[in-house]
Amino acid sequence: MSFEINRRKAALEIFLASVESVKPDNLINRFMQLNKNILQIDETTFDLSVIKNIYVVGAGKASAIMARAVESVLGSRITSGQIVTKYGHGVPLRFIGLTEAGHPVPDENGLNGTARIMSIVDRAGEGDLVICLISGGGSALLTDVPEGCTLEEMKALNDILLKCGANINEINCIRKHVSRVKGGQLSKAAYPARVVSLILSDVIGDPFDVIASGPTAADPSTYSEAISIVNKYKIKNDLPDKILQILYEGFENKQAETLKETDRVFLNTINKIIGNNRLALQTARVKAEELGYETQILTDKISGDVSEVASFILSTIRSTKLEKPGRKLCLLMGGEPTLKVTGSGRGGRNQHLALVIANLLKGQQGTTILSCGTDGTDGPTDAAGAVVDSFTSLNASKLNLDIEEYIRNFDSYNFFKQEGGLIITGPTQTNVMDLMVILVE
Repeated sequence: MSFEINRRKAALEIFLASVESVKPDNLINRFMQLNKNILQIDETTFDLSVIKNIYVVGAGKASAIMARAVESVLGSRITSGQIVTKYGHGVPLRFIGLTEAGHPVPDENGLNGTARIMSIVDRAGEGDLVICLISGGGSALLTDVPEGCTLEEMKALNDILLKCGANINEINCIRKHVSRVKGGQLSKAAYPARVVSLILSDVIGDPFDVIASGPTAADPSTYSEAISIVNKYKIKNDLPDKILQILYEGFENKQAETLKETDRVFLNTINKIIGNNRLALQTARVKAEELGYETQILTDKISGDVSEVASFILSTIRSTKLEKPGRKLCLLMGGEPTLKVTGSGRGGRNQHLALVIANLLKGQQGTTILSCGTDGTDGPTDAAGAVVDSFTSLNASKLNLDIEEYIRNFDSYNFFKQEGGLIITGPTQTNVMDLMVILVE
């Protein structure tokens, strides 16, 4: 049992090291430097002596700490700004306004904070610079209500999308087509000002148009695709009537499409990824090797239903043990599985994945698996995820916990709260999807 405890500690150390490497204050300082009047943002130079106003706006779980890092560079040169972040993720800011709001379901605070952002970018003009700070969670936090709709209808839409099993690309396709902020429309509002978006990616492949629903990015998706997604997941009868009406009006060319690549506003917009899951995995590998593990990054593109991901992980473990028997190994994966929730319990995709794996690990010795969200929040819980090993099911039996019942009810949080496998880090102030640490001996 002591070996399993040591492996659990090692898995947590590896995860925490990976999270530290994608903290946005470190990343911002790497990409942004000021020398007298010359502001360097990655490869682009701005002469601030000819810039009239600098506005800083943004949304996401990590956007507040990104804003604090920008303040440390620009200070009082910032004319004004507004950030919307998740409750509990705010930090003190001197020159930029801050609103904490609802996530993953939007609320009134998100609506008001977004209105303030759009008021700022609307007054930006020729000779101004808008710095936009985007991280995961931005889609829910950067929220508006289409004409004729209510906030309650937008909440219902988000709840339906999050539970139907759709992936983030599909979810955000629909979100973009019922918004006047997403799908490049923040850049449109700021035009002709120059816009630089610094983006912490929480989406597989780092697509600008999907991260936070692409407020400063051209959107290749269409109303037709949005309707196809509604039909694919059979949610037509669940959606609020007005939302469905907007989608069908767009399909019939009665609503304006999101902005496309040829739109002139993108001539004045630069989008830059400053951190992603691959960077976190690379740091995790370094830490694992320091701890004496032979380490391999398998993928940063884990996707699909949690049950499929669990089966893939178990088959990978079995084949690795056969290929490298008796070796001290660390396998690393990143990405974002999907979870179609049909039970009434509490949990998140990482905890549910860990619970499914724990059930499949029965009788297998020498394996520890940690699955956590890098933002420190897994679903609507205070846990980042969970860690399991071959003793999890044995411990559950001693506690009279029926793993399969907890799986059926999607109640992983309450299982691990009793069993002891929860990983609770608090808000990490970053967000680059999920990380899976697999230790085999």
